[in-house]
Amino acid sequence: MDRVVIFGSTGMTGICAVEAAVKKGLNVRAFVRDPSKLPDHLRNSVEVVQGDVLEYKDVLNAVRNVTGVVAVLGTRNDLKPTTVLSDGINNIVKAMKELNVEIISHFCSTTQKKVPPVFKDLNADHQREFDILKVSGLKYIAVLPPHIADQPASEYQIQHDKSPGRVVSKYDLGRFLIDSLIQPEHYGKVCGICTKQ
Repeated sequence: MDRVVIFGSTGMTGICAVEAAVKKGLNVRAFVRDPSKLPDHLRNSVEVVQGDVLEYKDVLNAVRNVTGVVAVLGTRNDLKPTTVLSDGINNIVKAMKELNVEIISHFCSTTQKKVPPVFKDLNADHQREFDILKVSGLKYIAVLPPHIADQPASEYQIQHDKSPGRVVSKYDLGRFLIDSLIQPEHYGKVCGICTKQ
């Protein structure tokens, strides 16, 4: 894995994924709507590509000549009904197939059956995202975090198909999104993650 594109590079977890990829020595392409939201220390260390994940030509351009994809799409604090996440992942998957890129780590957020009513609509779009990945034929890693905390990086632990704990550092989550790209044991799996206590 030498060149990755990270979608959602300016969100809380996305910035941590960009930092982890840079520390790992990867060539990083940060896909952003607004380049000014990427911290200066990262903006000078990555290739910044401005675009909209809902515009296929923007996504295709971002995926060109990479060996791995990280998707950390989100809606910030907007909990209204949406298809932005699933439409975005659909464009990413389509571009990956067109350009023969096989590996994607994906931030699932909530794909749980029972969620508080306020998260119901957002959860439904995360589920649509995951459903698209499951049938994509790609080597996907679906990362399912518990509560994401603004706490220092530590060690994390992974369990397939369930959460091993209740909290994960945003830095640990960002690091696993990058690390998992070269860990075939996680391909095609739902990976629960938590910070080791």
